[in-house]
Amino acid sequence: SEEDRVAKEVLTELLEKMGIDAEITASLSEPSRPDADAPVLLDVRGQNLNVLIGRRGETLASLQYVTRLITSRRIQQRANIIVDVAGYKSQRSDRLEKLAKRMANQAVSQNRTITLEPMPPNERRMVHLALRNREDVYTKSTGEGDARKVMIIPK
Repeated sequence: SEEDRVAKEVLTELLEKMGIDAEITASLSEPSRPDADAPVLLDVRGQNLNVLIGRRGETLASLQYVTRLITSRRIQQRANIIVDVAGYKSQRSDRLEKLAKRMANQAVSQNRTITLEPMPPNERRMVHLALRNREDVYTKSTGEGDARKVMIIPK
């Protein structure tokens, strides 16, 4: 589609300006909700790309934001794009799910609330989703801005 093509062009330009040599593949990702359109997933592969991920994925989030912004402006509509680097996001989501389950078990066995480290909104959402079907705990976010974190509370 035009969106894929333009998004890939934009990201390629951004990486070139950053002096980063990488390969970008575009594919359709899983939609966030059943009624939503599937976002375009741009996966960046290459050497030494940690600089694109940054601490807790902050640089990657910014790169995705800028790519979306420029693409949206060029195609004159909101671009639904996810930028990932070497599968970091999918691996991160697996790690977060395992962490959530481990901490939920700990909360139950110790019968106390466990508070995770601060996370960006998309990661907090992954934790909430990982535990939403459990009957022995519930989750809630607490704190302000960048310090927001998830609490896992035994029922």
